[in-house]
Amino acid sequence: MQIGLVGLGKMGANMAERLRAAGIAVTGYDRNPAVSDVPSLAALVEALPGGQRIVWVMVPAGAPTSAVITELGGLLGSGDLVIEGGNSHFTDDAVHATALAACGIGYLDVGVSGGVWGLANGYGLMVGGAAAQVAEAMPVFDALRPPGPRDEGFVHAGGVGAGHYAKMVHNGIEYGLMQAYAEGYELLEAQDLVTDVTGTLKAWTRGTVVRSWLLDLLVKALEEDPELGDISDWVEDSGEGRWTVDAAIDAAVPLPVISAALFARFSSRQVDSPAMKVVAALRQQFGGHAVKPAHAAGSAGTVS
Repeated sequence: MQIGLVGLGKMGANMAERLRAAGIAVTGYDRNPAVSDVPSLAALVEALPGGQRIVWVMVPAGAPTSAVITELGGLLGSGDLVIEGGNSHFTDDAVHATALAACGIGYLDVGVSGGVWGLANGYGLMVGGAAAQVAEAMPVFDALRPPGPRDEGFVHAGGVGAGHYAKMVHNGIEYGLMQAYAEGYELLEAQDLVTDVTGTLKAWTRGTVVRSWLLDLLVKALEEDPELGDISDWVEDSGEGRWTVDAAIDAAVPLPVISAALFARFSSRQVDSPAMKVVAALRQQFGGHAVKPAHAAGSAGTVS
């Protein structure tokens, strides 16, 4: 089997490597010629064998994704399949699917979780689209998902848009979980009574009801930098937390914890906060997200 992969950044490059390790041939295209296998999207499509061609798009959400989808609509043909795996807003999926359907091209949206650890551990996949097209792409999904039962790490969540909607809610929950760990860390640090805060958190990683991979990563971050002195408490929000809150408002679903976690990130841009240092450190640990060095704390409030 062979697929095309558009976008060879942190996630895309690791996904390509994992697919190749599973015996799936990958032709990759990226705007950076140093990492690209072909010079253009047209060359990528030409490099794919006859029969059904599958192209996975892994570029930033919004205009970059829409531009790639539009170009692929003019390059692919009837029976081909586009898989969109970026962090797109779920409402964009219906637009993309409709445009490609006019050319006879199938479309699946996939929420992908796993960050920089996905290469070794596998990726959590949430897929939206038609069942027949999901079945056609299952060898790809099986190569990317974690080992073990398929329903632990993979779901066909529903029709077009369901994959990105599920990932949006996943990321909203992630906001709340990270904020809870961060606030607990700050409270432990607030008094001298607990003299081994990192050790206390590490003790929670086995046998307790609050154990999780995020807690493991928090301990790892603290063991690497006990005072979190190398980063500022300025925390970005990627957009999906906002979308989750917007969707909750539209559906009249109360989200007090997720909403508060989103607003806490805004507060990180205004004052020093040990809790926000933890959130920043966690994002760096699981996703390789950039952090601001501690000396940049004075620039808090400037959104770049």
